Amino acid sequence: MGKKVLALGEIRDGELRNVTFETIAAAKQVAGDGEVVGVLLGEDVSEFSNELLYYGADRVVKAEHYNLGNYVTDAFTQVFSQVVEAEEPEAIVMPHTSPGKDMAPRIAEKLKCGLISDVVDIEGSEEDATFTRPIYSGKAFEKKTVTAGTLFVTIRPNNIPALEKDEGHTGDVSSIEVEVNDLRTVIKEVVKKTSGTVDLAEAKVIIAGGRGVKSAEGFKPLEELADLLGAAVGASRGACDAEYCDYSLQIGQTGKVVTPDLYIAVGLSGAIQHLAGMSNSKVIVAINKDPEAPIFDVADYGIVGDLFDVVPALTEELKKVTAEA
Repeated sequence: MGKKVLALGEIRDGELRNVTFETIAAAKQVAGDGEVVGVLLGEDVSEFSNELLYYGADRVVKAEHYNLGNYVTDAFTQVFSQVVEAEEPEAIVMPHTSPGKDMAPRIAEKLKCGLISDVVDIEGSEEDATFTRPIYSGKAFEKKTVTAGTLFVTIRPNNIPALEKDEGHTGDVSSIEVEVNDLRTVIKEVVKKTSGTVDLAEAKVIIAGGRGVKSAEGFKPLEELADLLGAAVGASRGACDAEYCDYSLQIGQTGKVVTPDLYIAVGLSGAIQHLAGMSNSKVIVAINKDPEAPIFDVADYGIVGDLFDVVPALTEELKKVTAEA
């Protein structure tokens, strides 16, 4: 018979994030023959409704309120709880992003149900769905199933493939009246330190620098290569601590956890804390002048050499390939 599954979309900087489509795909698998309801929360989200339908949602529910312009824990938790109460789903799927990680445990507590967070793979569907998640900083994986109550999971970006976009797929779009009360926090202004045009959490290609870049200037060759590849630039904690770059770029156990298709580690030794944030990348390329650097133990391809020689050479070769194309 299938399940009714709520799939929460995520909007950032006025754009629908790609992880939304991965979340819908995960919800479709969980639902089986059931219904996937895409959920949009925000101040004005009407322009995104059709996108959720194109990527597989059977219908869309919008919850709009002037207090949802920026993510605030109390406001979003209140509103999503009202959507859950109105829809009475048998399962909920959210992105495992900063808002999702903040909101999901609060919703789970309200529903008195369990939560399987940071899911990277789903086998089966409906009652037979099995969820895989990393544990011990990515050194091992566990498989979880839900036998009773509401099924609630969060999905790590770049792990569940989105469905093919079908602009012919239509469905009902409705709005729900919501209330937001007793906010403890109100955002008056957002001042951002931009780290590039590509979001680290969703980037398909990441070029990350470590202490080996030696200075803030040392990141410039990485940024040039990233521009050619349409990649995001990341960093180790060591590089951030040395003030070579902003902490918004930090990848690792105490930074962002990423799973790109290609991860190029430049001047990174490969400390265990950093590996916890990127070791599940699909292909890892390491560039380091120390052949004994631990990063080579996890790398699929390794280049032993001075990054200030290797990275510019790679950039020049890519420019030639681009020009020929």
